[in-house]
Amino acid sequence: MEHLLALYNLPYNPKEPVVGFDESSVQLLGEVRDGMPAKPGRAARHDFEYVRGGTANLLMIVEPLAGWRDVEVSASRTKLDFARRMKYLVDERYPDADRVHIILDNLNTHTKGALYDAFPAAEAFRIAEKIEFHLTPVHASWLNVTEIELSVVSRECLAQRIPTPAALVEILTSWQSRRNAAGTGIEWRFTVDAARGKFKRFYPQDSVQ
Repeated sequence: MEHLLALYNLPYNPKEPVVGFDESSVQLLGEVRDGMPAKPGRAARHDFEYVRGGTANLLMIVEPLAGWRDVEVSASRTKLDFARRMKYLVDERYPDADRVHIILDNLNTHTKGALYDAFPAAEAFRIAEKIEFHLTPVHASWLNVTEIELSVVSRECLAQRIPTPAALVEILTSWQSRRNAAGTGIEWRFTVDAARGKFKRFYPQDSVQ
């Protein structure tokens, strides 16, 4: 935990960017019949019936200090999807970086081995050499800054019926462009000192005096 908190406290360095990665699922729901649009003094109304459209997955990357995020809508969240997102970071987002630090949880697809499942060995090795994974402790995925951004997109975009992946992509593209254009960052305030106070019982007593 302290390692991650120290990582968040590092100053911005374009040669060694610190990013978070996480996934989330979205249930797609369509309307059976047209609802009533909002008007002054009355919220929009929807019929209680709906059409299930399956699910889609959000593969979210966020760089809190740069005020940048990238969310991809995917039909799946396999090792191959994960590997593709890591390649995107190395080759498209940070081609000039020396190393990309990636904070992520302990999901079994989140391994460098996924790169070897997705790409030829030489290509997998090339990508792996430019990234460094920093795993959140078990049962402490809240230490991944991406969960904050997923919470924001859930509140601002997903509290509505979205019928298709294409509609979801349209909504998220607009949301992402607006936040990136504004450079909306995330200020991580939970520090090492705060952790030592809050979780004092887990430390040897002489180490936190």
